[in-house]
Amino acid sequence: MNIEKKLKELDLELPTPSKPGGSYTPVNVRGKIAYVAIQFPIVNSELLYRGRFGEDLNTEDGYKAMQQAALNVISQINDKVGFDNIEGLNHMDAYYQSGENWNEAPRVVDGASDLFLHILGKRGTHSRAIFGVHKLYGNLSVGITCHFTLK
Repeated sequence: MNIEKKLKELDLELPTPSKPGGSYTPVNVRGKIAYVAIQFPIVNSELLYRGRFGEDLNTEDGYKAMQQAALNVISQINDKVGFDNIEGLNHMDAYYQSGENWNEAPRVVDGASDLFLHILGKRGTHSRAIFGVHKLYGNLSVGITCHFTLK
């Protein structure tokens, strides 16, 4: 699979995989499952899309933030196991920070879901859970974890 070609269709490019911020591995493979540690909208150590939806950021910002977090997931998978070794995406957990009256989380999380579906096609079909949290690392607005089945 040519992920660069698929990303170019969206005018996106694969970022350099980030280094872990603690004592863990960014991708942990157990049997035929690859677990990807939480990925944030960070590029070249720059923390993007900081704050809360409905206060500091809008829903469109959130869509782009989730898309960047998903790009970081793809970057980690490609670096650690090779994207061609992916059978499919199983599940995604999405986390976000928002103000009290903001309620558009599903649309924000579509930023990641849409990207995975575009890149993987039917293999990108997944379940997901969405969690509103009080605080994320660096005041980042979103983060995602994913589980993939390997070939």
